[in-house]
Amino acid sequence: MISEVFMPALSSTMTEGKIVSWVKAPGDKIEKGETVVVVESDKADMDVESFYEGYLATIMIPAGESAAVGAAIALIAETEAEIDTAIQQATQASAPAARPAPVAASVAVAAVAEAPAVPQNGRTVASPRARKLAKDLRVDLNTLRGSGPHGRVVAEDVEAAAGKTAAPGAVPTVAPSVMPTVAPPVAPSPVVAAIAPTVKAATPASTQPGQIVPFNTLQNAVVRNMMASLQVPTYRVGYTITTDGLDKLYKQIKSKGVTMTALLAKAVALTLQKHPLLHAYYTEQGAAYRSAINVAVAVAMDDGGLITPVLQNADQVDIYSLSRTWRDLVERSRAKQLQPDEYSSGGFTLSNLGMFGVDRFDAILPPGQGSILAIGASRPQVVAMPDGMMGIKQQMQVNMTCDHRIIYGADAAAFLQDLAKLIETNTQSLTL
Repeated sequence: MISEVFMPALSSTMTEGKIVSWVKAPGDKIEKGETVVVVESDKADMDVESFYEGYLATIMIPAGESAAVGAAIALIAETEAEIDTAIQQATQASAPAARPAPVAASVAVAAVAEAPAVPQNGRTVASPRARKLAKDLRVDLNTLRGSGPHGRVVAEDVEAAAGKTAAPGAVPTVAPSVMPTVAPPVAPSPVVAAIAPTVKAATPASTQPGQIVPFNTLQNAVVRNMMASLQVPTYRVGYTITTDGLDKLYKQIKSKGVTMTALLAKAVALTLQKHPLLHAYYTEQGAAYRSAINVAVAVAMDDGGLITPVLQNADQVDIYSLSRTWRDLVERSRAKQLQPDEYSSGGFTLSNLGMFGVDRFDAILPPGQGSILAIGASRPQVVAMPDGMMGIKQQMQVNMTCDHRIIYGADAAAFLQDLAKLIETNTQSLTL
């Protein structure tokens, strides 16, 4: 029997996927549950496993190319004798049409920590443990020759290169710096997480005049989302918030690993408890209220596009755990290792460009949400004091974009007023 391997739908918004690498080569034996291919979805790289045993007869979509969800990307033969038949079948299909994957699909999606992979298109493929060791030991993965299956870099290769184990000719190397993201710099965390590949896609600095750089999968997903957002009637409301108390609290607990992003997310989450409409979303039947307060935060990716890791139940989690979770989410988002619910379950989004010195800006409402808050830089401002004298206070500008179909101006203003009150007069509640 010959079975087709289909491009899986790794998220609800995914319409096509890109083949990052084929773990198996034509003719290889495939065991049940074994990784066959690594697929790049909208916002993550996922290993795809086989449900059945057999032989990978032929690859229809090579690494580096994309296919629509449901399209056949390879054929699996049940026996070696059927491989030639499968190859002929693939040859006859000059343009395989995409079709919905059957219920009993030949391939299932699952995150596998140590699945082997094949280097493709100049990208070094390494196990998550090897990537973490490379970061800790400051080893450039691109200089290593992998000793794992199909040339994959494993932990032992990194240790040898760093001189931690006896290996003839091992040369320690220093990893290059990684482009900063929208997330603020964070201190090293005890949380174990994979790190970003050091090879990046073409950036404006490396392009030539007149060159056209195709969008990657993530950038295409952003384009689709932004076009969908244009169909929503939105409006914007701004507010000035004094941050002296917040800045003081941050300095007190920064040494314990707390990030400003976590503090802002916590403040928003606690305010949302009083304003559930602000993280509801529109349906044709009416406003749909959410059962949990999940705050998404926009993060720019090194190779283009952005992703919104989600701090789930942000109002329930203490600020120290929230900060650890945020660091972990940022690291795994850079490595494209987030699970779909870790970037698609947000009910309210924060977009913070304040660390770049931006005074104010407007954010585009994400599809499926009712509000997004754009946060500018906190700057010293001359203000009138209650005693009539002039004084200096740290203030930041925030602008909120809302879906006017369910959230009216008074609703947004009341939310911003309560958020300002919490940040200005009750910052200690953020640590409770």
